[in-house]
Amino acid sequence: MRAGAPGGGGRVGAGRGSEWGQRGSEWGQGVEPGLGWLARVRAEGPEGVEEAARRRERRGLVAKGGRLMIVAADHPARGALGVGERGLAMADRGDLLRRLCVALGRPGVDGVLASADVVEDLLLLGALEGKVVVGSMNRGGLAGASFELDDRFTGYRAEDLERFGFDAGKLLLRLDYDDPGGGSVRTLEAAARAVDAMAARRLPVFVEPFLTRRDPETGLLRPDLSPESVITSIAVASGLGGTSAYTWLKVPVTDDPDDMARVLAASSLPTVLLGGDIKDGDQEAVYERWRVALRLPTVRGLVVGRSLLYPEDGDVAGAVDTAVGLLRGARSDT
Repeated sequence: MRAGAPGGGGRVGAGRGSEWGQRGSEWGQGVEPGLGWLARVRAEGPEGVEEAARRRERRGLVAKGGRLMIVAADHPARGALGVGERGLAMADRGDLLRRLCVALGRPGVDGVLASADVVEDLLLLGALEGKVVVGSMNRGGLAGASFELDDRFTGYRAEDLERFGFDAGKLLLRLDYDDPGGGSVRTLEAAARAVDAMAARRLPVFVEPFLTRRDPETGLLRPDLSPESVITSIAVASGLGGTSAYTWLKVPVTDDPDDMARVLAASSLPTVLLGGDIKDGDQEAVYERWRVALRLPTVRGLVVGRSLLYPEDGDVAGAVDTAVGLLRGARSDT
């Protein structure tokens, strides 16, 4: 699929809907429809979102023996708009959508992880035909807020994902053993119930667990990526809910990739690696950590956002192709 090119599901009937596929095909080719066009379509035919979802060409989450390459764009809904030193890099929705359409159009990219607003923009642009759609579920723990650990489920619910015919959900589970407000335990309970609700519908859910601590100087929440902490978070996440049959893990790569073998020995659940932000602009070091971790037996793919959508050199297609190449290389090694 060309960058942003729609399939049949981009057209949702006569009249206003008939131009959706045409406009979507222009995105990424230098003639962007613009946010005004999307706003007009949403204002004049909001029911078209659900119809576009219904007509979307679907596929299985993962083929037998295959790997997943998912592009993540759920950061804005948590108020996390920065990439490296660029504090509002993800604040321009038109630019974000252009980058997503380029990424989704590259060979080997399976789909997207996003909140409802981003998913629906991509639906209207026809960019999700034959792609996996993973809906982001809990976005209430806003980045930098005093209540960040009280991560309520303000995004997709299990019933929404089922109604729209999407393929999976994702939840974030950040736990601070010293959390005085009780947000961690409330999030833990809500996450367990979300796992139950997804399993009842036979929908996979990606659980992204972290042990965290407040920085005593800045008050900001920081993930603990030591092997012992990542192992503990995986063990807790694996036991959520009344069944783990539909649970996947979404985990970070530790700073020393050689630690990942014992980290991932903590669970038998299928696992994808998350990307995170690039520290000190060292993209090549991140690629090397992914390459090593992708060879481990429970790892089934990558779910990466900012480091592919906003690479230092601006080449989204090149960054995505490199990640896909690492994934294919790992598959041939196993």
